[in-house]
Amino acid sequence: MTIRSVTTAALLMASTSAIAQVETRTITFENEGAILSGTLYLPEEHDGTALPAVVVTGAWTSVEEQMPSVYAHQMVARGFAAFTFDFRGWGKSGDLPESVRFVESPAAKTSDIRAAFDVVATLPEVDATQIHGLGICASAGYMVDAVSGNGTVKSIGLVAPWLQNADLVEAVYGGTDGVGALIEVSRNAEANGGEIIPAAGPEGAEGVLMPIGGYYYEQDRGAIPAYDNKWNQAGWEGWLTYYPADHAGRLTHPLAIVHSEAAAIPQGVKAFLSGFAGEATLQMLEEVTQFDFYDNPEDVTRAADAMAEHFRG
Repeated sequence: MTIRSVTTAALLMASTSAIAQVETRTITFENEGAILSGTLYLPEEHDGTALPAVVVTGAWTSVEEQMPSVYAHQMVARGFAAFTFDFRGWGKSGDLPESVRFVESPAAKTSDIRAAFDVVATLPEVDATQIHGLGICASAGYMVDAVSGNGTVKSIGLVAPWLQNADLVEAVYGGTDGVGALIEVSRNAEANGGEIIPAAGPEGAEGVLMPIGGYYYEQDRGAIPAYDNKWNQAGWEGWLTYYPADHAGRLTHPLAIVHSEAAAIPQGVKAFLSGFAGEATLQMLEEVTQFDFYDNPEDVTRAADAMAEHFRG
């Protein structure tokens, strides 16, 4: 594996100073019997020329209007079309099987990304030979799996990727006992048709997936009207037994990663790259938190610059 490091100064020199105006078009598509809702982003007054395109996916529990939309605008400003969508069971999209919603299902979300690539490749505004994938946080693993072995996709980029393995799962979720307890919660919830709790809440709140305040709880950030703010406890087992940091051997596409030691589980990036045989560009920004990567203008700009440079190849 070859890792090319990019300096922060170089990225800042290349940064886009203003975000272009965009036009959007709602696109629906089907996957595994459900109708998903997506959005195509194009430069304002686009003349119909086929553009390179980026499919953007976001963090766990998120909807397309959150960080995926932020990065879609950034990609359009850099000369790309962009496509975002709501996964099955979230936002405006249809349900998972048996009318289930709000389950963080790695398998289902990976399948949805593959379906999104397929529909994007048919759009007249898109150059089907220049389609790229951009996964943020939890969806980084799903994006890796959706791109691996996929001839429709040219390259992949990951921003603030949450790439866990068994050791990291135990470290984050309370060791063997903590993981086991959550899996038991998951199985009980599934047996009872699901158990929905708030996804986000203030710091220290009880009965909440993320009792930490910040992005998902702030109305001027992620707590937008479109956000479901729900978590189905039945999703724990699928999430806790999903180890994308071990999936690097599946991926042969050119790869770029932007992360920070101050963001979530940077150890996962190191574990992933240790198993990646291809060429990777790695940019580690200093003192950038996980939530900063979602919407802080300076950090989003730097991450988007790195992704655009990579996708141009």
